[in-house]
Amino acid sequence: MPTLYRQLKKLPLAQVPAVSSVTGDHGRRARRTIKAALAPAWIGFDGAAQVAQLRRTVTQNGKKTVEVVYLITSDRDASPATLAAWIRGHQEIENRLHWDVTYLEDKSLVRTGNALRVMASLRSLAISLLRLDGHSNIAAANRHHLRDPQRTLKLLQTA
Repeated sequence: MPTLYRQLKKLPLAQVPAVSSVTGDHGRRARRTIKAALAPAWIGFDGAAQVAQLRRTVTQNGKKTVEVVYLITSDRDASPATLAAWIRGHQEIENRLHWDVTYLEDKSLVRTGNALRVMASLRSLAISLLRLDGHSNIAAANRHHLRDPQRTLKLLQTA
């Protein structure tokens, strides 16, 4: 929605107090700064109560990138810190769902009958077992179990 983005970009958010957080993992540093203000009347979304600006500044290998996104929420009472927590939680959920790359699902040649459903069920079972075993990084857990097939058997027997 480029027109809406341009309109939101013109909002006078410079005077609005911001909440920032910094995280660092995988060799990168990310600063997230969020500002929230009451939604203007022209916003065009039923129930829109607040508009928030989220600025992500990521530094990795000496290279800095900045991304600015705008959010619209119907929650009039949500503080910028609460909005930031919701966004971060949503990103964590999204990241947890993108395991199809780990299992090369897009490259699978399985295309007929019930095979698709069976393979999806087996992948879901494997992920569930690894999560129950305390792993949060599925790719790392797969490598860990690949090194010793006995671990996989023990995991299946104890589940």
